[in-house]
Amino acid sequence: MVELEVADDKVTVRVLGGHRLLALREQVTFDLSDITDITTAPVDLRPPWVRAPGTFFPGVIAAGTYRGKGRKEFWDTTFNGQAILIDLAGPGFTRLVVDVDDPDAAMRSLSAAAA
Repeated sequence: MVELEVADDKVTVRVLGGHRLLALREQVTFDLSDITDITTAPVDLRPPWVRAPGTFFPGVIAAGTYRGKGRKEFWDTTFNGQAILIDLAGPGFTRLVVDVDDPDAAMRSLSAAAA
């Protein structure tokens, strides 16, 4: 699970608890202007094949950085239906798939900040 923080024109995604160890990362930061789309993540969505570094147990957890052809994604989800998908156009990550307490509230908050 993560916590989202919007400050000025930056978004900080803080990884909480033991997921820091599994994701091998404490936070991800990106510009609000990099957001191209925010939606709920389908439960059956899977990360790209190359995990570098991170943890993946099919249907249980995906946490860490994943790479695919022209993609670099950060995942921290337990596939429980609480994940949001954030597509980015910046120089770093191209997509984030992260579990949040309230997906609807998180999407509204990010959409309002990006507007």
